[in-house]
Amino acid sequence: MARLSADTPFFHPDCQISASSFGAYVEIGAGSRVANSAFGDYSYCDRGCDIANAEVGKFSNIASATRIGATDHPMEKASLHHFHYRSALYWDDVEDDADWFALRAGRKAHIGHDTWIGHGALIKPEVSIGHGAVVASGTVVTKDVAPYTIVGGNTARLIRRRYSETVAERMMALAWWDWDHERLRDALPDFRSLSAEAFLEKYS
Repeated sequence: MARLSADTPFFHPDCQISASSFGAYVEIGAGSRVANSAFGDYSYCDRGCDIANAEVGKFSNIASATRIGATDHPMEKASLHHFHYRSALYWDDVEDDADWFALRAGRKAHIGHDTWIGHGALIKPEVSIGHGAVVASGTVVTKDVAPYTIVGGNTARLIRRRYSETVAERMMALAWWDWDHERLRDALPDFRSLSAEAFLEKYS
């Protein structure tokens, strides 16, 4: 029997999940935190991920110890410390700063369809990772990443294109990630055996 389900996300032990939604066949690795985020169908993260304020597309592959939507401290204020926005931890007569948390929650990171985010990568708020892109292990991403490119380093730099621009445009137009579960199953032998170009020739 398949472990993953169209109806219920699979959470491994010790996950912390809050204010988040999950599509079909989603898996969240052990010890991961997911907050104020949405995962598209078939996406997963491995162990120990910290994902907040993020929109994750379909078929995203997120390796262990990745941080997406890494939150900022208020550098323009008199102090960086969270005593002035997590104030209820320190005093009984004051509430947390709701405006600060609303600002954080609105600064979404966007992860495209069929992406691969490598182990230990860090993706800052308000960054978009294009469809089909690869973020190498340990990369710090502070700016948008174009579709079907491979980036790495601190801060992220283009390593190379994954596909030619023409193939990338054709793959995005095909949008196989929107196929239903049965069509994916029917095409499984071709996903396994064909090059991207041959796959496009058959299906587009």
